[in-house]
Amino acid sequence: MATVKEVAARAEVSVGTVSNVLSGAARVSCARRERVLAAIRELGYQPNHIARSLKLRQTMTLGMIVSDITNPFFSQLVRGAEEAALEANYLLLTFNTDDHVDREKQVLAVLRARRVDGILLVVAPAPNSDYAHVNETIEMRTPVVCLDRVPPGIKVDSVTVDNVAAARRCVQHLLERGHRRIGIITGSPLLETARQRLLGYRKALAEAGIPFDSGLVRQGDFRTRSGYQLGRELLASTRRPTAVFVSNGLMAIGLLKAVEELGLQCPRDVAIATFDDMPWAEGFRPHLTTVAQPAYEMGYRGAKLLMQRIASRETAAPPTKIRLHAELKIAESTSLPLRARGLRHTLRA
Repeated sequence: MATVKEVAARAEVSVGTVSNVLSGAARVSCARRERVLAAIRELGYQPNHIARSLKLRQTMTLGMIVSDITNPFFSQLVRGAEEAALEANYLLLTFNTDDHVDREKQVLAVLRARRVDGILLVVAPAPNSDYAHVNETIEMRTPVVCLDRVPPGIKVDSVTVDNVAAARRCVQHLLERGHRRIGIITGSPLLETARQRLLGYRKALAEAGIPFDSGLVRQGDFRTRSGYQLGRELLASTRRPTAVFVSNGLMAIGLLKAVEELGLQCPRDVAIATFDDMPWAEGFRPHLTTVAQPAYEMGYRGAKLLMQRIASRETAAPPTKIRLHAELKIAESTSLPLRARGLRHTLRA
């Protein structure tokens, strides 16, 4: 088995340069880096990660916990984090909780026992907002960066988007199209993202002088089935909305199925706008008006922030909060102004 000294000799560099290439701890010129990587491939060199972790007191491993890996938003989040980790020669271990807080607690315990250097976390909804297990992990000096969702009352690094502003702008767009009876399918009130998007919806209505109507609100779970079931319920009502704002992409897909089954058409009978811009949804017609979140960037910057925290070892420093911009993309599902439909609606302001 090749040694680090043999790699250094083949690449005509010092052992320290090989170590820097492997760890990413210091900058190495592109030419030297390529020579080292070529020598590693030619010699079939395999670093002794166990010995190295004992020496550096690091495992060069990051843990990542997401709530629903089947959701394209979280898949992009993982891809961004993995890219950043690989650039710094870290291994990323990813786990799925299906939004079960007990599973989240179990995975956190496993990652601590495996001595990962840090953890990227998308928290599951916790009854009574009890996130003591997250705080316990931080107090045990394991750096944590929360992505997308920030647990209330926990001082933790985070990378998110401004959900209130993005939801408000999306509903304003529906108002500009002439809609006054706008429904919403939101997520669990235990989740900060769901609460913030509902708040943005309410702000837009209040600014337009439209009273909040709880009869137009349905609480789902950010999954396709709830979007379908609640969509049927909302659209089958005697005073159905002329537009619906959906708090995530999977529930919007469920709503589109309900629209089809009820014999309605979008946007002729009901306009639809949603959080999450899903690439594969381009195959659906109509194309959806979406709030596009920078999921890949969120994962990438979250991993970078985590590795900076690991390198500095300042686990007690004030938390860093990064808030990214979400973009409203207007498409066919809201393209038809209400007044242009030739329909008569009895609306109450």
